[in-house]
This record gives sequence, C-alpha cells and structure tokens, in this order.
Amino acid sequence: MPDRQYPDPCETDIMAGDRRVSRPDSALPDSILPDAAYRPVPIAWFAAAFLAQMGVLTIIFVGLIDRPGWVTIGLCTLVTAGLAQWTWERGMNTAGRGWQIATAVMLVAQLAFVCLGAAARI
Repeated sequence: MPDRQYPDPCETDIMAGDRRVSRPDSALPDSILPDAAYRPVPIAWFAAAFLAQMGVLTIIFVGLIDRPGWVTIGLCTLVTAGLAQWTWERGMNTAGRGWQIATAVMLVAQLAFVCLGAAARI
C-alpha cells in the first residue's frame, strides 16, 4: 500500500480576515455563505401531525372495534385535541394563517372519518 502524504492543514488553510478557513469558498463574503442553523418549516409540523393522527386513530379504531362507538369517538377526540396542542406548541402557532387553517381542517377531517366509521356502532 503506498504511503500517502496528506497536506499540512495549517499550510493549506485559506486566510479569511482574522480566521482560518479550510475550504475553497472562503473568498466569498460571509453574507453569501449558507448558515448551518436548523429552521423548521410548517410542512414538517403539518406532516408530523397528519401521520401521528393517522396512525394513532387507526390503532384506536381497530383496537376498539368491539366496543360501543361513543367510546371510540370520545377517545379519538381526546387524542386529536392532544395532537393539536402538541403541534401548536411545536411551532404551528408562529406559522402562517394558511398552515394553521390547513392543519386544523386536516385534523378535523381525519377525526370526522373515524367518527363516521364508529357511528354505526352507537
């Protein structure tokens, strides 16, 4: 196996003002360089609420299939309210009005489907 020679990082660093940067794009101004901060977006909160509600309501509906429908409806309503609160606390309260409305409509629509299915057992 050939012996590889790695360059000394101190010699290959690029000076960027009073700091050393070991990347070729350091000649660009700092305003052009991307920041590495995580910025969550409302679609992530929406999708998490959608998938969590879909999974939990399905499990509740199937698990309580031999119980009266009002038990399923009541438990699913409580779970939906908890998911809504969790979603709003995660950041949906700072999202745009459109995302808030879409999330509320989605949560109510999925709950309505479960209520419709459980209504036959009341």
